[in-house]
Amino acid sequence: MENSYKTLEIVRKIPTSSVFHLFLNRPLRSNALSLDFFEEFPLALSYLDQNPDVSVIILAGAGKHFCSGIDLNSLSVISDRSVSGDRGRFGERLRRQIKSMQDAITAIERCRKPVIAAVHGACIGGGIDIVTACDIRYCSEDAFFSVKEVDLAITADLGTLQRLPTIVGHGNAMELALTARGFSGREAKDLGLVSRVFGSKSELDEGVMMTAEGIAVKSPLAVTGTKAVLLRSRELNVEQGLDYVATWNSSVLISEDLNEVVEAQMKKTQPRFSKL
Repeated sequence: MENSYKTLEIVRKIPTSSVFHLFLNRPLRSNALSLDFFEEFPLALSYLDQNPDVSVIILAGAGKHFCSGIDLNSLSVISDRSVSGDRGRFGERLRRQIKSMQDAITAIERCRKPVIAAVHGACIGGGIDIVTACDIRYCSEDAFFSVKEVDLAITADLGTLQRLPTIVGHGNAMELALTARGFSGREAKDLGLVSRVFGSKSELDEGVMMTAEGIAVKSPLAVTGTKAVLLRSRELNVEQGLDYVATWNSSVLISEDLNEVVEAQMKKTQPRFSKL
């Protein structure tokens, strides 16, 4: 199951590490998103989420680019009216297809484990949909981005228009989405789309791994809880958010992880946590 994919590859670079890489793996097509990808991606994330050996997931692209957007062949298949000549039935089928593709991207947020995007080269269209759903985003100096959908005569429908404004602000998101202009890794950092820009791909790989390993040694209950509460808080006001985290912590706060931290601090040792 781990690597029975056409469009993805799961790699554990260090045998003893709980950091796993999930690669978009169509390098000859600049990792353009095919219909196979939308079937495989949520399955791969579910596998990693349920695997107790996994603490953190690094999402990256094989080859020269992170992701060049949706495969144009996929768009042709999706928009083929000959499958169902009736307009109503075609519209209903198309809506189901779009909802399924949206669900594949949202699988990043459903995954309990943190997902860190490591972007190099192109991050276009569907690539933006993917990274805006990730928990942390880093890029290399050569990265370039574009919310490209209006240039393809479509409205972005896989999450960018919903998630990007909460990351870069409504005005910036509107400008990027309406113009479809390209912007650099440095501008992505200025906008808040990425947290750090690294000078090269090798520096990006090293820096992302360092961050992932740092998260991986923390309490998995605290890490998964922090991700869940932050995502839920987007939809809540402060009072509701505080109530939600109180309910969450009343369920998981009193754990062996907390005891382990207290004991480790008293002994001045590194805490060790059970797998999740």
